[in-house]
Amino acid sequence: MYNTEKTKSLQSTTAKWLAQDAGEGMDKNIQPGLEELRDILRFHEYRYYVLNNPLISDFEYDSLYKLLEKFEAEHPEAVTRDSPTQRVGAGLIKDFPKRQHLVPMLSLANSYNEEDLLDWDRKVRELSGLEEVEYCAEPKFDGASISLVYEDDHLERATTRGDGETGDEITANMRLVRSLPLSAAFSQYGMQQIEIRGEVLMNKNNFKKYNDKLAEEGLAPLANPRNAAAGSLRIKDSKEVGRRNLEAFLYHVSYHSGNAETQQLPEPETHAGMLNMLWELGFRSPKQEMKVVKGIKAVLKYIHEFEQQRDDLPYEIDGIVVKVNDLAMQDKLGMTSHHPRWAIAYKFKARQATSKLLGVEFQVGRTGAVTPVAKIAAVQVGGVTVTSISVHNEEYIREKDLKIGDAILIERSGDVIPQIVRSLPDQRTGTEAAIVFPKTCPVCDDELFKPEDEAVWRCVNINCKAQVVERIIHFVSKDAMDIRSFGEANVRRFYDAGFITDVPSIYHITADQLGSLDGFGERSVSNLLEAIEASKKQPLHRLIYGLGIRYVGETTAKALAQAVDNIFDLAKMSEEQLKQLDDVGVKVSKSIYEFFQNEDNVQMLSRLQDSGIVMEAKKQQRSGGTLEGQTFLFTGTLTKFKRSEAEEMVESFGGKILGGVSSKLNFLIVGEDAGSKLEKAKKIPAIKILSEEDFLKMTKT
Repeated sequence: MYNTEKTKSLQSTTAKWLAQDAGEGMDKNIQPGLEELRDILRFHEYRYYVLNNPLISDFEYDSLYKLLEKFEAEHPEAVTRDSPTQRVGAGLIKDFPKRQHLVPMLSLANSYNEEDLLDWDRKVRELSGLEEVEYCAEPKFDGASISLVYEDDHLERATTRGDGETGDEITANMRLVRSLPLSAAFSQYGMQQIEIRGEVLMNKNNFKKYNDKLAEEGLAPLANPRNAAAGSLRIKDSKEVGRRNLEAFLYHVSYHSGNAETQQLPEPETHAGMLNMLWELGFRSPKQEMKVVKGIKAVLKYIHEFEQQRDDLPYEIDGIVVKVNDLAMQDKLGMTSHHPRWAIAYKFKARQATSKLLGVEFQVGRTGAVTPVAKIAAVQVGGVTVTSISVHNEEYIREKDLKIGDAILIERSGDVIPQIVRSLPDQRTGTEAAIVFPKTCPVCDDELFKPEDEAVWRCVNINCKAQVVERIIHFVSKDAMDIRSFGEANVRRFYDAGFITDVPSIYHITADQLGSLDGFGERSVSNLLEAIEASKKQPLHRLIYGLGIRYVGETTAKALAQAVDNIFDLAKMSEEQLKQLDDVGVKVSKSIYEFFQNEDNVQMLSRLQDSGIVMEAKKQQRSGGTLEGQTFLFTGTLTKFKRSEAEEMVESFGGKILGGVSSKLNFLIVGEDAGSKLEKAKKIPAIKILSEEDFLKMTKT
């Protein structure tokens, strides 16, 4: 699509637009200037979303995008339907109309072992009359199937698979998938109308971020990326689809009709040639992953190699699709009423398994949240023996229709935590029992409480043993007070022995107590006591984070420490005053206020102060810091430094770190695989979006 010469030309043109007021003189002849700018933006979308190799920063891209928006607003007659600005949500979709596919979307024949694959190869050779067949092997993407129709080089409609004959039209939603071109030069191949098949995916990284977001909101996570992608396609608010960072892989041309007058390039004669054509036209096809080989033995070698790297891929696959490479031979082999004879799917070992729900235990966390954990009959899934699975909350249990004694389907994909996909009610015998959510805390027996806007029941007894232990574990953890050798196992051991009863008691453990335990020799005792003593001098933000105040993470703790001289200053502030601080919203301010209004918490802090814990803020900023008064936030995977190092760099130059995107944020520094924070920041014009390189330039002295 973009050869070296064209890439250089577009980069040069990009630099020109970025270096000057590119709008000068455009009013005289608006259309050529606008089309040049659109070409630049399409090129950089392709580099970012298809190649995953951007050549400009997000801030620079956004600057050019906003310029295009400005000129198109001034000249609406010049807007084209494939302009990058036309990837906009259509608002709420009332319904998804049914559309018939140009060619039925048939299923593939499946193979689960080498014998089936060898038998299929034998039949292909017999029907083709060849002794050895050339095959194209490619990953079988584990997503949601789609069909796209382009007419006169423009995306006309997108449809779900449906029943294979007709599907739901989802064009508005698919226009929000940025790896999908809104137009492509099929006409140069003499193709006037073309139907392409593919798969919509959510990559593993975006899936994790999406589930983390659900967890923050108290909602149950999705079981796997496939469900996340499939569910996203039929969301009626298309703007929400754009926020989910879906990707589209296109892997098959099912139909095309031609116009010989426009043909400039020869039509591909092989399946691999078609994949290469799609790639050159700007689609994310499996060109890089596919392999063309001679004979079925070479196919099997490719399959075994690919299965070994399955977990290292950024997206989920569940097998390999093997296709006869020659398109004329595909036509000769034809199809059955169910599947094509020229293709087969080799399925990898299952990541799903069935088990039995034996019971449910209710666990109490640091914040009092009561989490039900399903105990199941031991089963191997994805190479791991699973006996326990979180079922999150009462609503999740009800939605999944789970009962004790149920047969259940569970799934584990890669490193994803096992999830219950569904119960199997058809296998019920009548002996199953309803799961009864407790009304009182399973640890301290106090009454449970559930806020109206949450799905989680909580124990509000601050002295509940389960909460006390979890709070101590959090307090001594690496990101809080960082007391080395004082891990979770030792916390539980010391608590059961009566050496510690709450957070302040950590600082009263004696050498005699520790020496009485097996495994604690003189050196171990000395090291732990030294680590406890050293923790007293930790900076204030670590203490604030270590207190475990709900909604207060590391970044918010730093903002609070910057805002006060002493931790007890927070106890004097009203909710309204707290809301005025950086990185503190309504929910956070309420949580902080309630924490310091609790007399037990204030007494705990007084006891910590008496033990020698530093309660004062140490504001050690570089005098006249170049970032003074500016606020920063980092998102995505940083490649040039650790996030903690970058944040310390900001603070050393006088800047502040925020915990979320808001109007208070000045700069968002974007690493690889940035997600929802980037999308949110793009909607706030005052926020400047920078690359890591841009940030490093800012901090040079």
